[in-house]
Amino acid sequence: QVQLVESGGGLVQAGGSLRLSCAASGRTLSTYTMGWFRQAPGMEREFVAAVRRNGLNPGYTDSVKGRFTISRDIAKNMVYLQMNSLKPEDTAVYYCAAAKSDFLGLRRRSPREYDYWGQGTQVTVSS
Repeated sequence: QVQLVESGGGLVQAGGSLRLSCAASGRTLSTYTMGWFRQAPGMEREFVAAVRRNGLNPGYTDSVKGRFTISRDIAKNMVYLQMNSLKPEDTAVYYCAAAKSDFLGLRRRSPREYDYWGQGTQVTVSS
């Protein structure tokens, strides 16, 4: 089992940047597919980015491609989401998630495929 704690959210102006961090404890992140999701008020939780157990094949939802980057630091057992050129529509609570399975494609875009979740961190982008 792994415990996840997000940090790094906040209020930023459009065009600005934030880096979200996800600290894992309990087991090494190299045994999990790691993902970032977000949920805006009144909306369903949506996929943002994910990376495989081996750290390869990062994937992103179309709306963040070229702006967001997912990365890992196995030595620190951390996952990051670097967010650049932020837009008001990026405003949401961002969640870190871990899946015991190793997968690509549509499966990693589904919240149901993930086994562990953090508590979330609020990101607000003002126009």
